[in-house]
Amino acid sequence: MNTYSVKQADIERNWIILDADGRILGDLATEIACLLMGKGKVKFARHLDVGDNVVVVNAAKIKVTGNKMKDKFYYRHSGYPGGFKSENLEKVMDTKPEKAIEHAVKGMLPQNKLGKQMMSKLRVYAGAEHPHTSQVQLTAEDKA
Repeated sequence: MNTYSVKQADIERNWIILDADGRILGDLATEIACLLMGKGKVKFARHLDVGDNVVVVNAAKIKVTGNKMKDKFYYRHSGYPGGFKSENLEKVMDTKPEKAIEHAVKGMLPQNKLGKQMMSKLRVYAGAEHPHTSQVQLTAEDKA
C-alpha cells in the first residue's frame, strides 16, 4: 500500500458564489471556511491550500440571533496609549458589512501563512453585484 500525497498540479479550484441574504452569520462563516479550506474535497490535505474561490454577495443582509447587533463588539488597538477602539456589530453593518463576514471567517481558518493564503480567495460584497461573473463554475455536462 502506498500513501497518496496531493500535488500542486492535482488541485482544482472552482468559483462558488454564495448569497448571504437572510443567512445566520455564524452558519455562513462556517460554510465559507470549509469551502476555503477544501474540506469537502476528496483530495483534502490539511497542510495544503486545496480550497475553492468563494464570492459572497448581499453581505449587508445577514442575520444574527439574539441581541448580537448591540452586544457583539469588534475591538482593535493601534499600539499607542489611548489607541483602543471598539464598535458594535450594528455600527459595523451600517458602515462596512463585508468586515463582519471576513472577521468571522478569519477566526475559523488557521492562524498562519496558510490561513492568509486561504483568506485571499474570499471576496465579499455588500450588494448583489460583483465583478466575478466571468468566472463560471463548469458542470459535468459542460466538460463533456
